[in-house]
Order: sequence, then C-alpha cells, then structure tokens
Amino acid sequence: MSDLSHLRDDFPILGREMNGRPLVYLDSAATTQKPLPVLEAMENFYRRTNANVHRGAYTLAQEATDAFESARAAVARFINAASPREVVFTRGTTSAINTIAFGWGLDHLREGHRIVLSAMEHHANVVPWQMVARRTGAELAYLPLTDDFRVDTGDLESVIDERTAVVGISGMSNVLGSFGPLREVVDAARAVGALSVVDGAQLVPHLSTDVRAIGADFLAFSAHKMLGPTGIGALWGRYELL
Repeated sequence: MSDLSHLRDDFPILGREMNGRPLVYLDSAATTQKPLPVLEAMENFYRRTNANVHRGAYTLAQEATDAFESARAAVARFINAASPREVVFTRGTTSAINTIAFGWGLDHLREGHRIVLSAMEHHANVVPWQMVARRTGAELAYLPLTDDFRVDTGDLESVIDERTAVVGISGMSNVLGSFGPLREVVDAARAVGALSVVDGAQLVPHLSTDVRAIGADFLAFSAHKMLGPTGIGALWGRYELL
C-alpha cells in the first residue's frame, strides 16, 4: 500500500494536535478540509482581483468576471455538461434542490401528480418536496431499500407510474455509502414523462460524473464536500429546462 502520509502536508488544519496527538479528521462526508491550493486561490482573489462580477467595465471587474466564467466552464468540463450555460452557481446542493422544487415544482405540480423519492435520500432532497407537495396537493411516494440498504428497483414501474411528474434520487448516500441506481431510475422517469433530479453531493466528489451519460434532467452538488470553500455549489440542468 502506498504511503499517503505526505498528503497531510497539503492541509494546514491537519498540523493541529488534539489531546496530544496529530489531528485525525473523519467527517469528510459532512464537509472536507481545504488544501493549500484552495486556500491560496481564495486569498489571491481577495488580495489581487476582488470586484463585483458582471457589474463593471473596469479592469478588476473584468478580471473577476473572467475568473468567474472560467470557473463555470471548468465545472461544465468536470461533469461533461454540453455547455457552461447549463451550470448555475448556487449556495450548495440544498440551495440547488430548493431552486428546482420551488422554482419548477410550485409552477408545474398539482393534485394528482406524484413525487417519487428514494428512502435513502438526504433531508435536503426530501423536505423541499414535502413542502411543495403540501402546497400543491401532489402525492409523495418512496422507493424502498433492500435488506442490504440499496434502493429496491424490483417494483419500479408501480412506484414510478403515469402519475409521476418528478423523481429525486441520490447518486450516493452520505450515510450508507451505497450508490443510487441512477440510470435505471432516470430511464423509468423518462418513460412516463417525468423529470429526474439527482442529488450529487456525495457522488460528484467520489466518482467521475458524466451528466450526459447519467441522462437526468438536473444534478446538484456542493464545493465544500470536495475540498472547496463553503457557501458555493452548482446546479446542472438541461438548458431548455433552465
């Protein structure tokens, strides 16, 4: 096994000691620590380039705007989006899912519609849909879990039926570590004309993510779970839906 101890040097916080021992951090599913290149990039922006994006014609504002749009293009390449115009910066995964639930759901869902989620969803992909269901009269239904804590797709057609308007599925559980059956669920949603929303908060940091291969309509993820700063994330969506 390779010795990875040198990687600790990339993370200044791991230079701390707790109870007389080197700090060991095991909560990366909640939020990751930040390596030096991220900290330095943030500091460098505030030291040299800080200005409002898309709000000025002077040099600093143009530099900040160019950096902002370069970041959007980098995110688009990272998830293989068709265009940077499909990437919307948000405050994080929760904010992105709220944007879909309240920005799309309140206008399109009504009584008689069904919202389908899996039983392993993070509350960020449950609570907004509960609130939208309460306000629109739509029904909530859940895909159950198997005995080994994976999403049970054995009865998929009876849950994702012709009443279904939207399906929310986690790409990877922050609690169980198991992966969602994305392609199977997305295909079932498309077969009945429903939109599919992927919570990618854990998936994107852990696996190479290709939104075109997944085939969903929306995917959300956060920077702070993948070595980036807090307070920023991305919503990818098919451009015609955005």
